[in-house]
Amino acid sequence: MVDKKMLAAMPESLISIVNAGYAIWANDDVDPKLRARFDSERIPVAGVRHVRVWGLQVDDERELPGLERTEIPDDEIWEVNLEARNGSHYEVESRLLKAAPED
Repeated sequence: MVDKKMLAAMPESLISIVNAGYAIWANDDVDPKLRARFDSERIPVAGVRHVRVWGLQVDDERELPGLERTEIPDDEIWEVNLEARNGSHYEVESRLLKAAPED
């Protein structure tokens, strides 16, 4: 599921999820319709991937008057592939999850 190089780059909270093999929601901010698709106590983890979202830099003052340079920084996101109750898979940002407690 995860190679050693990827595991070394992961945040500690994500390593816990990978080692457990199951996740739960970290808080109640997740849409209730999405939450309803998954087990409430142990959501199976099918995989993990690292995504880099490229930022934006605008140097044209005509586009944004008064601002010579506007930057939105790049973002590094870890996505966890979760298995729903019906067997379908959904990619969810890892910050929304934590490791499920052991049985």
